[in-house]
Amino acid sequence: MSRALPSHPNLEHLKKQAKDLLQDLRQQDPTVKLADAQHALARDYGFASWPKLKTFVESLPPPVASHSTRDPEKKNPFIGKWIANLSKSKLHPSNQFQSAELEFAVAGDIVTITDVVVDAEGHEAHGKNTILVDGNEHPSEERTGYVLMAGWRGVHVLETEATRDGERIGWGRYEVSDDGKTLTISGDEQMIVLDRG
Repeated sequence: MSRALPSHPNLEHLKKQAKDLLQDLRQQDPTVKLADAQHALARDYGFASWPKLKTFVESLPPPVASHSTRDPEKKNPFIGKWIANLSKSKLHPSNQFQSAELEFAVAGDIVTITDVVVDAEGHEAHGKNTILVDGNEHPSEERTGYVLMAGWRGVHVLETEATRDGERIGWGRYEVSDDGKTLTISGDEQMIVLDRG
């Protein structure tokens, strides 16, 4: 008897189901391995193998998040270019710069921030960060021990927290004004105000 996947299947939940099934199968045959349980579970859901089920789940678009709007004509308020307004900002002593321009792209819970910053000495630097905003911890592939967690706090607020080896090393709050004209980034001892570009 096959069962149907939920409308938004979760790979971690499926892995837990496979481990639970493994325990049940081991009562009948102690030599059963996790791969056998995963295969049986995949077949139960109508897939030829666990890798095919996993690939299918990973290919699905993320579920519509709470920050999304019901009106498809309206876009996420973060999307677009933002230019730092230094007269309204309070910069951290170690983060002084002459100008900054950020561009946000949002696709579901994936936020990409592209920036161009001219530092205090006049050097221009380009950067790009991609953040998965799902409320879960995501270890960095580039920096050992570094973990980032990001979550939506309504339509206009995105919060992040960074830890290294379990210790909090930074946080940030990105908030778009109700009129959509100002983005305020608050963090450790600084507040950067940006105007829509």
